[in-house]
Order: sequence, then C-alpha cells, then structure tokens
Amino acid sequence: MHETGRYRLGLRLVQLGNAALQRLDLRGLARAELEALVAATGETATLSAPGEGVAITIDFVQGPSSVQGVAQIGRPSVAHATATGKVMLAFTEGALPEPPLPAYTAATITAPARLRAELEQARERGWAESLGEREEDLNAIAAPIHNDRGGLAAILGLQGPAFRFDTDAMSAAIEPLRERAEAISAKLGWQLAPP
Repeated sequence: MHETGRYRLGLRLVQLGNAALQRLDLRGLARAELEALVAATGETATLSAPGEGVAITIDFVQGPSSVQGVAQIGRPSVAHATATGKVMLAFTEGALPEPPLPAYTAATITAPARLRAELEQARERGWAESLGEREEDLNAIAAPIHNDRGGLAAILGLQGPAFRFDTDAMSAAIEPLRERAEAISAKLGWQLAPP
C-alpha cells in the first residue's frame, strides 16, 4: 500500500490472473471440440492443462455409456502412467520424473529408459497412449494442443474402459482425436506446418 492508501497489484498476482483467464478462454474454445470428439467416439473426452510435473483436468465431456472412466475437474494425471501425462512430458522441456517410478498396475512403465522411448514415439506420431497403466481396466489416448508459438497449451484426451476402448477402438479414435486437437490449436492461433 502506498502512502495514498491505494493498493497495487503485484506482478505475480497479475500473472496468475492472466493464466486463469487463458484457461477459462481455453475451456470455452475447446468445449465444442470435446463434444464433437465424444459424438465421434462414444468415449469420455478430457481437456487438461500442463503444470509442474502433472497435467490437471480443466474440463471434460462424459461419454454416453453407463460404464465409463471417471473424469474430474482438478484431477492430476500421473506423468508416467497416463496418456495425458505422457503428452505433457513429450511436448515440453520439463524434466522427466525422478526414479523410482511408482507402479500403479502391472502395466505401468517404471523403467526410465522405457519411458524415454515411449515419449520419443509420442513426439514422432503426435499422440500418446496408456493401456491400463494407471488403472487396470482403463485405456486412454491423448494429443497435444498447441499455442500460437507451437508450445504445449493443453492436452486433449480420450478414455474408456478397456473391454470397450480396446486397441482397435483406440486406433479408430486417433484421427478424430488429432483433428479435434488441431482444431483447438487453430483457435489458439497455431498453424500446422505444410508437409
């Protein structure tokens, strides 16, 4: 407070406010694409924001089936055990999680070398997957949403129970997932480089 009795916003508070506004805008920009992805695949679509070591769910649209994966706003994605977390690791400059990597299921990647190989594969193909790695009966795929500078703005995910969202269903959902992620990226000003 200055001698005048007026308050000034600190730089950090302004930065936090701007970050919150960007995320709110992102939710609005992405909502129709989340709904379109659910309509195309029948599974639950999630929108997550990358953070320090985790990606946090900021919006979702549930699939229409009575049996589905549970999505919650504010739920963190385990970086090495979820498709969303792997996209975050693959498309940012952040450090990999420190070993030992905890196992959530028998399928969880716990070897750092194997995780690095999977992240390289995710960068090459433009999406990541998780096959029962955080929860035994839950499969997921995810793709990056780019900002106008090509950086990772958010992550679009799709998840479903393994008995229905199996490898064939996941393969069929990759193209709709990538199309919706690119559509959101375009709304943020990102332009896909010509092939």
